[in-house]
Amino acid sequence: MKPVIFGLSGPTLTADEAALFRAADPLGYILFARNCVDRAQMCALTDSLRDLSGRADLPILIDQEGGRVSRMKPPVWPDFPAPAAFAKLYDRAPSSAIAAAKANAQALGMMLAEVGVTVDALPLLDVGQPDMTGAIGDRSFGADPMRVAALGRATLDGLAAAGVVGIVKHMPGHGRATVDSHLELPRVTAPAEALEHDMAPFATLSGAPMGMTAHLVFDAWDAERPATLSPTVIRDIIRGRIGFDGLLMTDDIDMKALTGTPADKAAAAIAAGCDAVLDCWARLDEMHAIADRLEEIAPASRARLDRAMAAVGTVSTVPMAELVATRDRLLALT
Repeated sequence: MKPVIFGLSGPTLTADEAALFRAADPLGYILFARNCVDRAQMCALTDSLRDLSGRADLPILIDQEGGRVSRMKPPVWPDFPAPAAFAKLYDRAPSSAIAAAKANAQALGMMLAEVGVTVDALPLLDVGQPDMTGAIGDRSFGADPMRVAALGRATLDGLAAAGVVGIVKHMPGHGRATVDSHLELPRVTAPAEALEHDMAPFATLSGAPMGMTAHLVFDAWDAERPATLSPTVIRDIIRGRIGFDGLLMTDDIDMKALTGTPADKAAAAIAAGCDAVLDCWARLDEMHAIADRLEEIAPASRARLDRAMAAVGTVSTVPMAELVATRDRLLALT
């Protein structure tokens, strides 16, 4: 198994993709809107990926956060609120906000599990700042670390209740970035003492099954390399100070915050201490180059993967409509 998560080009596997994936045996796959047509098509696609890998617990990821980051869209699938909606309710009624976030995540997880998706790239634990880039914006649970951790925990618990694994992101915190890492490399100049504030939700939820890195340079820790490629940040901050021992994947290595060839970036991320590389755009030549460059997954990384996926498949006994009704009743309190 190669420590990489690949994207797919369309609603079905192409022959070239199937040949590459059969040979490389990537850790998992990630789906985007281009891969999500309807329920029958998604079930057939996810079944084909499991058949190809021979793994019933295959990680099949999606970014289904609610709000503007939603790959499965109406009219086939319902809209879900952005995370900021729960932060707003928390101002008025913290317990109700936590209950609403859990019900929302459980309903969301049921929707994903129905079509064979096993991992959701949610929740964001990025603590908001006044000048935070709009790329985060309403995807954040707010500016208070305790609130972010509480709503993040509720989201992880709700997803788990539907048999879906959550990913905490973007470690060790994206809230101080003032530019979009999809387009350029953010640099955080805050001192280490201030960054304790940003790390707090990740430390609180350090037992999360999966985590995702941030493509940010933190001058206080490593002024030369973004967190994704920094052995110092991964070893001393994410694994050490935060205490995270789940499966750690990169954010998409195609983002413009990182420079170099896809294979070089992938190899550098694994060398820095990431367990897996996320490569989203299904460019066949780049996927071949990454697969050729990477060694087999390390035993410690495989153990983290197995732990993370152990609970997949739990069946929720609460009807999705009931969960949505509970969420909406609570959100109406705002």
